[in-house]
Amino acid sequence: MQRRNLLSLASLILAGMIPAGAAVAAEKPIKIGAVAPKTGPLAGGAAVTQWPTIKLWVSDVNGRGGLKMKDGTRRTIELIEYDDRTNPGETIKAVERLATVDKADFIIAPYGTGLNLASAPVFAKYGYPQIAVSAITDKTGELAKRYPGIFFTLGNTTAFAQSVADILSQMVKEGKIGKRVAMVNVADAFGIELAEAARPIFKKAGLEIVYDKSYPLGAQDLASVVKGAKAATPDAFVAWSYPPDTFGLTELAKIEGLNVKAFYTAVATCFPAYAGKFQASAENVLGAGGINVDAAELTGYFDRHQKVTGVGADYWAGPVTYASLQVLEQSIEAVGTDRAAVTNHIKSGSFKTVLGDWKFNNQVIDQFWTVGQWQGGKFVGVASTGKTGAKSVQVKTGW
Repeated sequence: MQRRNLLSLASLILAGMIPAGAAVAAEKPIKIGAVAPKTGPLAGGAAVTQWPTIKLWVSDVNGRGGLKMKDGTRRTIELIEYDDRTNPGETIKAVERLATVDKADFIIAPYGTGLNLASAPVFAKYGYPQIAVSAITDKTGELAKRYPGIFFTLGNTTAFAQSVADILSQMVKEGKIGKRVAMVNVADAFGIELAEAARPIFKKAGLEIVYDKSYPLGAQDLASVVKGAKAATPDAFVAWSYPPDTFGLTELAKIEGLNVKAFYTAVATCFPAYAGKFQASAENVLGAGGINVDAAELTGYFDRHQKVTGVGADYWAGPVTYASLQVLEQSIEAVGTDRAAVTNHIKSGSFKTVLGDWKFNNQVIDQFWTVGQWQGGKFVGVASTGKTGAKSVQVKTGW
């Protein structure tokens, strides 16, 4: 584990981000811990979605003088970071350390489904609300009953698989593609659950899975996976993938000539680096998530993200992560730092976020983007559960 404190009050005053007069009235900082990969297989994803978004949020809050408490005082955020090395055991140890050694007031949930599920008992043990912003699972109801402080914002497995099936089956009905699908998945909690959900859903939608293969988390050589998919002569390719494999599978699809009219890779397809790497080849690639890029609430978000963090924001989980931090921010401002009170406020409150108005239903945000597509240099939402602004799906015409 690696610890680093960022954006202390003194440094912000010296930088001119907080007026000196405001500092006089300020209380001691609120300690907020963050645990996510800086190394290991998921480090690349966290480096785009998790860490920069946290940095932006802390900068925004502290730049305003800190969180505005009920008594009118301002409290800045002291951020304590740990690298869990994409290792569930390290995630658990880091959360324990933040709770018992660092005495963090709050802890930002880890990155990814597996690391969130692994650490949920520790969050519950110490009474921390856990807004599991990057976890996708069909077990939200069961987990919410088991852990009263866990919340889900990104969606559920069935909705993601169903949206992909709906898109592909509609393309079949319109005569744009055939019904043969090659499906692959990363062999961790995220990929396994999605593949298991997709099999019966695809079958019911009239799709035929002609290739079904899993590969280990962190696999370096995926050539055999893509070659196997191509040999099955599919009309569509679907990968329940994490960032390294999303990039690797796309690169290999180009090399091997896996020319399908519907090409889907999951996490990281929405990253600016994806379009940056594949350029025109990224056009009409489908992936997990998406966003309504024209939403008024997002005005200024992408420019501010680039200016503060030095990197472009992704078009899905990054804004969702920022919205979840706004939920935490508004809850602390409403009820203070008592963790039980904050948890109850998250359950019952209404929140203004960069993604519009949020209100949890049984600890779940049930309106979310499920599928996006690169169109004209932007990763736009094309399917969702109850969101507005979806674009029409386009056929991929080659690499």
